[in-house]
Amino acid sequence: MVRLNVFLLLAVVICSLGVVTSQHKARKVFQALEAEQDRARQLEVEFGQLQLELSTWGTAPRIEKIAREKLKMHAPEAARVITATQGGGLPR
Repeated sequence: MVRLNVFLLLAVVICSLGVVTSQHKARKVFQALEAEQDRARQLEVEFGQLQLELSTWGTAPRIEKIAREKLKMHAPEAARVITATQGGGLPR
């Protein structure tokens, strides 16, 4: 009977150590999950900011400003503009 009690006590100790170990691992995994979820939220915010910035970089007024200031371009005179038609000839 004493052997059975010792064996059962040993089994209970081993099982309790297993439970403690598994709970500790679960907490660590949960902390890692929350950290990754926070990082994902930060990346979503950054992506939204980058999309907004990208849309402002391609606006017509900004492109025209760069063309005028940096490239020294200007709009042609009305007399020098030729409009092509779908048929390939000049408009009438």
